[in-house]
Amino acid sequence: MSRIDLFAMTATGLEHILANELRQLAMNPVEITAGGVSISGSIEHLQRINLWSRIANRVLVRVAEFHASTFHELERRAKKIEWDRFLAPDTKARFRVTCRKSKLYHSDAVAERLAESAGTSATTEKERQDDDAEEREGQLFVVRIAHDICTISADSSGDLLHRRGYRQAVAKAPLRETIAAAMVIGSGWDRASALVDPMCGAGTIAIEAAMIARRIAPGAKRAFAFENWPGHDPAAWGRMKEDASNQQLPGATGQIIASDRDAGAVAAAAANAERAGVRADIQIEERALSDAEYPPGPGWIVTNPPYGLRVGESAPLRNLYARLGKILTDAQGYRLALLSADHGLESQLGLHLQEVFRTTNGGIPVRLVTGG
Repeated sequence: MSRIDLFAMTATGLEHILANELRQLAMNPVEITAGGVSISGSIEHLQRINLWSRIANRVLVRVAEFHASTFHELERRAKKIEWDRFLAPDTKARFRVTCRKSKLYHSDAVAERLAESAGTSATTEKERQDDDAEEREGQLFVVRIAHDICTISADSSGDLLHRRGYRQAVAKAPLRETIAAAMVIGSGWDRASALVDPMCGAGTIAIEAAMIARRIAPGAKRAFAFENWPGHDPAAWGRMKEDASNQQLPGATGQIIASDRDAGAVAAAAANAERAGVRADIQIEERALSDAEYPPGPGWIVTNPPYGLRVGESAPLRNLYARLGKILTDAQGYRLALLSADHGLESQLGLHLQEVFRTTNGGIPVRLVTGG
């Protein structure tokens, strides 16, 4: 695989942040599309994105694209694909097939024909809303047939990339690592000033901030699907990981503080930070919002407060948002980056807010707003 077409998938709304991240990884040009970023690169680019991207969900390799309006045509073209680039002997294939506005509309039958062409046993699966469900064994191929054009891609990541490997202890309504990283990046935090999350939950925002500040590759402690491909070069991959390790800084320069009023959340945050290797970089405390520590500015408050979607929650949350707005006013030199699901609650802050991005968290539409 000298030059390959890659597609780095991300949550809807984070495409521009992902594109900027890939440009910083010396990947140009990039094409932004719905749900991700397309680039033409090498196997080294593929490995670098998996290792270093804080925003991508998975990285796909475009295997083939062709017209297919009959099963005979699908089989004929699929047999020309070099499946053995991605399937080692005795490796099962998994096919995630979607068919839209095409004469081939039966996804299980499409997967069966592709498996026969690849000479492998196959399982089919539906596109899941719950991306935190455990991944299944085998090489995943993502197949989309739209207007009789069949696009086949091989997943190079395996487990979704938000699974850094450190978050085993979770609090209520955990925030996905990729969204937390996008919040830190979107906040404009300069890495030298203080960053405070006074409603930290499992500590994901603070941990991602510490990893960014210390240049810790988010994929350094996990495995990837491409490591099982027949042409994988373990020695070259080892050198890339060693180079990433050498780039790590010994500590964060800015003060990072994570606090929560819930003792269980604080314990989870401490355990996760320890596994991530950044426990010494984060001050983790059990404190109520109003009692949280805010070092002298400049600084950033980056947080994911409760959304109040259930009946009867809006009144206490209005008071919480109002307190947060007052805290920001009193904490001189601070800026706020808030993940919000409710414009009405945002108004309680008493701040002029700017929208950075819109996405979903746990299926809930949210947006990152900044102000202060």
